[in-house]
Amino acid sequence: MSTLYQSPRIIIREFLPQEQQTFLNLFKDNQVTQYLPDTSPERYVEMFTELLENYEKKNLSRWAIFDTTNNNFIGMCVARIFTHNTTQIEIGYVLSREYWGKGIATEVCKAITQYSFANTNTKEVVAVTDLHNTGSQNVLQKAGFERLNNLIRNEEELAYFKIGRL
Repeated sequence: MSTLYQSPRIIIREFLPQEQQTFLNLFKDNQVTQYLPDTSPERYVEMFTELLENYEKKNLSRWAIFDTTNNNFIGMCVARIFTHNTTQIEIGYVLSREYWGKGIATEVCKAITQYSFANTNTKEVVAVTDLHNTGSQNVLQKAGFERLNNLIRNEEELAYFKIGRL
């Protein structure tokens, strides 16, 4: 099991195969999924299978975030090739509600951005959020991202952010 990032507060690491239910439970809270694209329960199961395959292939993937103080599951984060511009890496994260507003999202954001620059040749990391998701927009700006013009994806207008390699 490979660790992507660790601090006194959190660890970002690969999911273990037996943690599928932990992953699936994250998406059962309607407030957590409020700003995410509609996704079927079957698709979440597929996503878990894919993330394990990505570890095998050493590809970008989705990773688990745990609380180092009590080993509680916090959420997951992702880095993937950006579909609108394949020279860019898109990052994202989903945190369980009890971990909102604690600065963890900003730490995750910075960690996954650094990981993307360290492990790919990309010059730019991007992120998109729902237009109403001001919490995530603030996190991205705190992590050093710049807001660009909105982006249209699947006929939906999204807030679009970018950070360049330093």
